[in-house]
Amino acid sequence: MYTTSKPATQTWAKAIAQPAKEFSLTTLPILAGKVPANLRGTLYRNGPARLERGTARVGHWFDGDGAILAVNFTDTEATALYRYVQTQGYQEEAAAGQFLYGNYGMTAPGPIWNQWFKPIKNAANTSVLALPDKLLALWEGGNPYALDLKTLQTWGCDDLGELENNLPYSAHPKIDTQTGEIFNFGVTPGLNATLNLYKSDATGRILKHATFPLKGVPLVHDFVLAGEYLVFFIPPVRLNPLPILVGLNNFSDSLEWQPQLGTEFLVFDRNLALVCRGETEAWYQWHFANGYVDDRGHIIVDVVRYEDFQTNQYLKEVATGETHTVAKSALWKICLDPRLGKVRVMQNILDRHCEFPVIPPHAVGKEPQQIYLSVHRPSIDPRKEMFGAIARFDYQIQTLAIADCGENRYPAEPIYAPDPENPDRGWIVTIVYDGNTDSSEVWIFGDRLTEPPICRLGLPSVVPMGFHGTWKPA
Repeated sequence: MYTTSKPATQTWAKAIAQPAKEFSLTTLPILAGKVPANLRGTLYRNGPARLERGTARVGHWFDGDGAILAVNFTDTEATALYRYVQTQGYQEEAAAGQFLYGNYGMTAPGPIWNQWFKPIKNAANTSVLALPDKLLALWEGGNPYALDLKTLQTWGCDDLGELENNLPYSAHPKIDTQTGEIFNFGVTPGLNATLNLYKSDATGRILKHATFPLKGVPLVHDFVLAGEYLVFFIPPVRLNPLPILVGLNNFSDSLEWQPQLGTEFLVFDRNLALVCRGETEAWYQWHFANGYVDDRGHIIVDVVRYEDFQTNQYLKEVATGETHTVAKSALWKICLDPRLGKVRVMQNILDRHCEFPVIPPHAVGKEPQQIYLSVHRPSIDPRKEMFGAIARFDYQIQTLAIADCGENRYPAEPIYAPDPENPDRGWIVTIVYDGNTDSSEVWIFGDRLTEPPICRLGLPSVVPMGFHGTWKPA
């Protein structure tokens, strides 16, 4: 399940055509504008940065080795550092000069029995969690990797005091900024999968672990912290284990879209006890924007919703550098009554393909004022392009402000950096790959996204488009 083809000619594909190059701590030159006076802290970003070994390329964008970018702002300068996460699998494959493991979209090379006896490689490539004394590189299928916050030196797998036997810890933890509590989950495969629920203190140490049986083996990537509730929507994607068991297929290609199952919802309280469960119509989602409880006691969930699972095929094609699959999403609002265990209303509130929804950290679990998103530039072919703009969706009046980065420029997920002197304002920090110059930059916008970037800084080498990041205040 490997390919030897190189990425094609689509402009964004130049960013992933070669493995990304690490760079040591570097002072960043200001290309335009000025760094805001109160912007103090560190942007951390994660994403697949190596998609090939030798002559072989990965089978899916999700398979690439993770690399962390840290951009630090002080009162005197902005600096950056970029390093691969030195996972065990990464080190072994670097020494061998070839792939040794299977992953989400690839089977292990070599004899067929490698499919059964070689574990899936932890790519540590999806997101990051900045704790007081360490940075966690997060993945879907196993323990997080801990890194030094300043040097990005990899310390090794971290079980957070509870993740024995490589229990999975997902890439989308939710932090209550008022209590410091961290909630997360992980899915353990089996004949029927197990949903693991975690409640942690502000240091990341797991205080409570609960389990809940699922039907079959679904694909669950994200969840919602909505006030007093943890909310999961389980899409009708199920793993067909037979091709994997006989060594003929990988995990991704063994996932089947089964819309007749509908979408199941599960609501838990903050003590990780089940409150209600039920079913609604079929859809798929990677990411939720947020959730909250309204004055009627209803749970409101904002989700980037797809009508089917074609998005997985599109993301598989990204690794080849040439995409052609239609995978349109839209932003939806779901109203769920936890007392009756019923979905009351579903409403499309932004009928525009979007992804990577982000809200200000203090708004997690509360009604948001704005949602930041990645969107396409106007008049492009979404089958062939990646996102070329970021946007601010005003939640109250449902209008969209778009910051278009320009032709052949591709911004990463917009990260919100709060202003320490004004809790209602902040900045949006993103990494932009410029295909015109084959370079990467740090762009800083005002949080309204109605003006050009306040500041642009140059990075020493290309940082390819990735997945998720976070902001850690100074």
